[in-house]
Amino acid sequence: MAMNYDPFRELDRLFTAATRTPASLGMPMDLYRTGDSFTARIDLPGVDPSTIDVDVEERTLTIRAERRDAPSGEVTWLSHERPTGTFARQLTLGYGVALDRIEASYTDGVLQLTIPVAEEAKPRKISVSHADTPSVVRSEAVAAGGSGGSGESGPAA
Repeated sequence: MAMNYDPFRELDRLFTAATRTPASLGMPMDLYRTGDSFTARIDLPGVDPSTIDVDVEERTLTIRAERRDAPSGEVTWLSHERPTGTFARQLTLGYGVALDRIEASYTDGVLQLTIPVAEEAKPRKISVSHADTPSVVRSEAVAAGGSGGSGESGPAA
C-alpha cells in the first residue's frame, strides 16, 4: 500500500490550542498541497510589505511581519481591536521539500509561500525488469514424437 509523504506532519502541533499564541492568531494561515508543491497563504492585512521577513534556517521557516499603529501623535482610542506590533510564525519543514526553491509574494494583504516538493521526494514509477523466459530447445526425439525424458509423450504416429 502506497502512503503519501507529508513533510508537514509536525505542523499539527502548531494548530493545537496549547501552542496557539496571540502572534499566530494575528497571522491566520491556510496550508494545502496542489501537485508538486505546498502553498501557505497567510493573512497579513495592513502590514507594510517592507517589514515582511521570510527566512529558512535548517528546517525551520520563520515569517515575521510588523503592523504599526496608523495614527501619530496623541490619540484617545475609542476602540483598538486590530492587533499591532511584530508578529512571527514558524513552520517546521520536513525533508521532502526543496528549501532552495521557496517563493514568496504579497498581494492584497495576503502573503503566499510556494514550497515545492523536492525531486527525491516525488513519487515515481519504478519499472520492474524481468529476464526473458529461457528458450526451450526441444530435442529431435521430442520433435519427432518420441519421449525426450520429460515424461510427456508426443503425438501418436
